[in-house]
Amino acid sequence: MKRYTVRYERDETGWWVAQVKEAPAAISQGRTIAEARRRIREALGLAIDDDAAAQKATLVDDVRLPADARHAVDHARAARRNLAMETERAQPSTTIAVQQLAKKLGLSVRDAGELLGISYQRVQQLTRGH
Repeated sequence: MKRYTVRYERDETGWWVAQVKEAPAAISQGRTIAEARRRIREALGLAIDDDAAAQKATLVDDVRLPADARHAVDHARAARRNLAMETERAQPSTTIAVQQLAKKLGLSVRDAGELLGISYQRVQQLTRGH
């Protein structure tokens, strides 16, 4: 499976222009990044004259943004990764607390959720061992 880098840049009208670095003839556009991403595969298939290979190819996004916007995106992604790691680390404690509140004390799932700051549906999942 071949790997291609696709550069996405906004033009003056606000559309995203996508171009494959390794096959410069493969160029397309879309109103959204997702639309441009879908369309670039078709353009790649035409440029390399192999639709099947283009569909199987791994496309690596290279979205061009102004430096301040790129910094903000990178910062937000790092914060979300940290949040996911902290959430994963909090899971065992939450499960223990649910067991204490719901099973041992007999609190309703709604009250347990309220005390823990999670949904009652999540409390139900944790009491069932999911």
